[in-house]
Amino acid sequence: MKRLSFKDDLRRALLEPLPGALGQEGMAPGFRGEISSQGEPVSAAVMILLFPHKDDTAVVFIKRNTYNGPHSAQVSFPGGAWEPGDTSLEETAIRETREELGISKEIKMLGSLTGLHIPVSNFMVTPFAGWMDERPHFQPDPTEVQYLIETSLSVLFNPSNVLSDIWEQHERTIVAPYYRVGKEKIWGATAMMLCEFLLVASRMQKHR
Repeated sequence: MKRLSFKDDLRRALLEPLPGALGQEGMAPGFRGEISSQGEPVSAAVMILLFPHKDDTAVVFIKRNTYNGPHSAQVSFPGGAWEPGDTSLEETAIRETREELGISKEIKMLGSLTGLHIPVSNFMVTPFAGWMDERPHFQPDPTEVQYLIETSLSVLFNPSNVLSDIWEQHERTIVAPYYRVGKEKIWGATAMMLCEFLLVASRMQKHR
């Protein structure tokens, strides 16, 4: 992957038609269609934060704290709910990322991907891609984050790291695909959004 051109290539790629819901479905858990939600979804945004790592590009995830809620202890992108002071969902993604990761330097926004509804929590989440010119000095917020997970895109592109498993979740036995990053399993909505992002990034590789 050509590090110096990746940022600009990705910005251009995100302006083209996106894979959309079909691009997300490849990593959808088996129970997704069985859960319904009521009321107006809560608007939220997450950040796919990218930065150079050796001859590759890295992305950072957070391991959420254990709490009484549907996303307890899960691996996710930094992000959260829109707040009245936010002028846009892009601003939500930046604000939440700064708060959760404890970073202050500029995040260069590259574009957005397809919004995804999460029925179990009734969030409508828009993913954004952002770039930093060097690895940030992370100071994660301990009230929300157990620890950070950094990995290169080459790890996520490796087919041997795309697996599926059977486990108990939401009081049912489910089959869910996931990305393996070390000892972590990235599954659910985060994996679905990541799947679309990787499809966009793979198009860039094919045209080089």
